[in-house]
Amino acid sequence: MQGFLRFAALSGRMTGEGLSIDFVSLLSLPRTGWNPRTSVITETQVRPRPFSDPAKRRTHTSFWFTAREAFGIAMNELRAHKLRSFLTLLGIVISTATLIAVMSVVHGLNQYIATHIADLGVNTFIMSEFKWAQGYEAWLKARRRNRPLTIEEFDFIRDNLLGYKHIGAAAELWPNPPAHYGRQEIEEVDLSGVTPGLVNIGQTEVEYGRYVSDSDYLHRSMVCFIGQDVVDKLFANIDPLGKEILIRGLPFRVIGIAKRIGTTFGESQDNFIQIPLSTYQKVFVARPQLQIFVQAWDSDQMMALEDEARELLRIHRHIPYHEDDTFAINTSEALMSAWQSLTKTIFGGAVGIVAVFMVIGGIVIMNIMLASVTERYQEIGLRKSLGARRKDIMMQFMTESMVMAAAGGAIGLIVAFLITALVRALVMPASMPVAAVVVGLLLSSFVGLFFGIYPANKAAKLDPIEALRMEG
Repeated sequence: MQGFLRFAALSGRMTGEGLSIDFVSLLSLPRTGWNPRTSVITETQVRPRPFSDPAKRRTHTSFWFTAREAFGIAMNELRAHKLRSFLTLLGIVISTATLIAVMSVVHGLNQYIATHIADLGVNTFIMSEFKWAQGYEAWLKARRRNRPLTIEEFDFIRDNLLGYKHIGAAAELWPNPPAHYGRQEIEEVDLSGVTPGLVNIGQTEVEYGRYVSDSDYLHRSMVCFIGQDVVDKLFANIDPLGKEILIRGLPFRVIGIAKRIGTTFGESQDNFIQIPLSTYQKVFVARPQLQIFVQAWDSDQMMALEDEARELLRIHRHIPYHEDDTFAINTSEALMSAWQSLTKTIFGGAVGIVAVFMVIGGIVIMNIMLASVTERYQEIGLRKSLGARRKDIMMQFMTESMVMAAAGGAIGLIVAFLITALVRALVMPASMPVAAVVVGLLLSSFVGLFFGIYPANKAAKLDPIEALRMEG
């Protein structure tokens, strides 16, 4: 008995009302020895094993068990009423698919515009007659006020502008003329007159041969630099270098071929012929309308270089200080800003449509969940009679609502993926960003959670006795 009391004291579980033994602590005791004289358990040192709070452990386990049980019941309900569940989720599916599809198309177009249309070259601005992406009223005013840029103005800016990296000019012939070589013909080709420095700016690169040189420009040589489409159509199995192409009956000797650029919105960018601007002026247009390309050394120099070029052209045109420019300066950033402003408007309209569908889908889910509560009065009463707490019932019905909406979001994601693939294959570039997927799924789940609160609260408030008496 003395040894037993010794163990009870060590385990720390003896009270004034009685004695209880912690058998887990008993198993955790170190090795002991038996003293035959005293007949008690001897121990040099006893340190009870620390235990976590049983209440916290029980609460943690209960939460995950309840959540898992609620999820299982929700999935069973969806499988048991397939048609009703699908019709319930239709609004969520449409809204999620619309949101993700619009975000995918806008994201793809932004990337496409940045790489194919707004890519004027690094740190480059263009001086031209009109500003890009301006409103109709502004364009009408500019049409009455502005004048085309001339070769004389290009020469003045090239000779007086300080600090630029590269400068060039180009003029395009309209309408596009046909081109011939032997019996081969291209009905339309983009013909432009260029200066030698333009090859250093933008997307055009020499694959083999050479570009227009200073000598060609100075002597107004009848030479041309051609794109890959011209090579494919006129020189299928022939080396084009040194051959002569007829443009409006005039022969131009091929001196170089460009690397393939690709297409923009399905239109090839390789169907072009470039000739010296001086030759273009001599044989096609006496006073061509130019675009002047200026490239700075870095982005920090861009603003100062733009201001200096503007001042030089205003001085050359004798524009008074209080009057507006009679020309325009365009940059990639200005074009992208205008484009993003347009896409924000489109996206804002799409968000409004999505919000309407989401609210409709949420109301339908709430209505179905209220009907589900009515059908399951006895189930609710039985569960509460067996010890289910109010928060267990709340979690069950809110989980059902959220799972239902999340399932609609997942179906909408699949539909949006198919729409994006179809648009990318047939119409325009589209790319599904990860943010669109995350936003779509989280938004649909939140709608289900929000609109499931009222039905869940109604179910949780039911009196178990009254619920058992009711018939669903």
